[in-house]
Amino acid sequence: MKRNTDNISLANSFAARELLKKYLTPTPLRQYQSLDRLVGAKLFIKHENHNPTGTFKIRGGINLMHQLRAAGVKGVITYSTGNHGTSVATSARLFGLQAIIVVPENSNPLKVMSIKDAGAEIIEYGKDFEEAGRKVAELVEERGLYFVHPANEIHLINGVATEFLEILEMVPDLDTMIIPIGAGSEAAAALSSIKRIRPELEIIAVQAAAAPAAYQSWKHQEIQTAENTTFAGGIATGTAYEVPFSLYKNNLTDFILLTEQELYEGIALAAHHTRNQAEGAGASCLRAAIKIRERLKDKKVALQMSGGNASAAELKEAMQLPCLISGVVD
Repeated sequence: MKRNTDNISLANSFAARELLKKYLTPTPLRQYQSLDRLVGAKLFIKHENHNPTGTFKIRGGINLMHQLRAAGVKGVITYSTGNHGTSVATSARLFGLQAIIVVPENSNPLKVMSIKDAGAEIIEYGKDFEEAGRKVAELVEERGLYFVHPANEIHLINGVATEFLEILEMVPDLDTMIIPIGAGSEAAAALSSIKRIRPELEIIAVQAAAAPAAYQSWKHQEIQTAENTTFAGGIATGTAYEVPFSLYKNNLTDFILLTEQELYEGIALAAHHTRNQAEGAGASCLRAAIKIRERLKDKKVALQMSGGNASAAELKEAMQLPCLISGVVD
């Protein structure tokens, strides 16, 4: 299937929403008074961690697998740090397609188990996301499967955009949207949907300082590679990707980097204030909102809790932090 960026559109996002109604229910958009007080704004938390597979990615997976089956594709292959792979595996099974997922060695065991439970063949290879990707490049022709790119995939982006349509229906006068960026599908989806409906909306991206490729690309206005050492799998990428970058290159209001300590604090703060389990990427928007709370004062702000698949080790590290007890950070 040709990946034509012209097909990343509002019309196709609305079509994806009609499809997804058969498989998913809208995720909650909730307010928490303690967070409103802490940040000094009206915060709306979009609980994508309540989706099947525990992340937003299932939206794109279902939309893509529907399109691939209609095109006669029999099987798919991809690489992932976990959440994308789980989405592809689960969605492929839903539509009767074979799936092979390559994950880096020593990946989050919860996510690896989820991929296996979805019935996919799993291959562990390489030390990081990029090395796993190089293995997929070797296997695509050998296995004769469709390669599902983790970012440059229009049907994934159109599917993910449905979460932003849900947000805007509930808060039509939203001022600011904060989203995490890893490979970039969620940022691309926000910019191709909610930003087109409400152009004045501020969209602020969040990434790990230990994996800043998207940030560096945005800053320098061209695709960059960078170190990738963050524990937060959902934002653990060492390069920016062409299709999402073409959308966020000139359309983000700002870009916030978080330290590893701040990412762990986000997990603890999510547990304290929302009683939800969030992974590092999933809690990053909350921590970023607290970090920039002065500029968010009195605004209506939506935050993505994009995933809840934290490993036991990550939870243990986060739950030792003082902010879990106090619910505040310096």
